[in-house]
Amino acid sequence: MIPRITEARYIDGYTIWLRFNNGDEGKVDLKDEPWVPVFEPPKDLNRFRQFSVHPELHTIVWDNGAD
Repeated sequence: MIPRITEARYIDGYTIWLRFNNGDEGKVDLKDEPWVPVFEPPKDLNRFRQFSVHPELHTIVWDNGAD
């Protein structure tokens, strides 16, 4: 079974706390992750904080379509 994100919260900087459907949870810092430009989250922290969990895909998504 592939773990799915069930909950996500902004922590600070580019760090997000995630909870998965298998009970795992923890923080992930996305600042230095390599991104393909089309999937890159916003660099502006005000926009970065405005993510949500996609209700069907169970991924983190931003208003620019990145996930």
